[in-house]
Amino acid sequence: QLQLVESGGGSVQAGGSLRLSCAVSGTTVSTVSMAWFRQSPGKKREGVAAIDSYGAASYADSLRGRFTISKDNAKATLYLRIDPLKPEDTAIYYCAAGSYVAAQFDSHEYTWWGQGTQVTVSS
Repeated sequence: QLQLVESGGGSVQAGGSLRLSCAVSGTTVSTVSMAWFRQSPGKKREGVAAIDSYGAASYADSLRGRFTISKDNAKATLYLRIDPLKPEDTAIYYCAAGSYVAAQFDSHEYTWWGQGTQVTVSS
C-alpha cells in the first residue's frame, strides 16, 4: 500500500522560505508521477507543481517562479521549496501520487494522497 507523509510546514514571515517534504513508502518514487497541491479555506484545491516518473518538472502558470519541485529517489522523498513566501501561499499543502497521470494538475488523476501540512505566511 502506497503511503505519503508530508512534513516541513509551519508559520513563516513573508519573504522567508520553506522546504516541504513528502516521504513515500510502498512503492518506488521513480515509478509514479507526483505533485503538490494546496488548498486555502473556501477555495478549490489547486495544483502547484508536478514531477513525472522521469523527473521532468512542471509548474502551474500562475505560480511559476517561486516554487521548485524535486525528488530524491534514493530517499524516496518528494520536495517542494517555496521562496520567497507570500501571505497568499497560506494553505494546506498536499502531496499526491498516481500511476497513469495525463493531466498533471487535475487532482482526479492522482490515486494516493498525504494528510497535508499547514503553511501559514504572515505579512
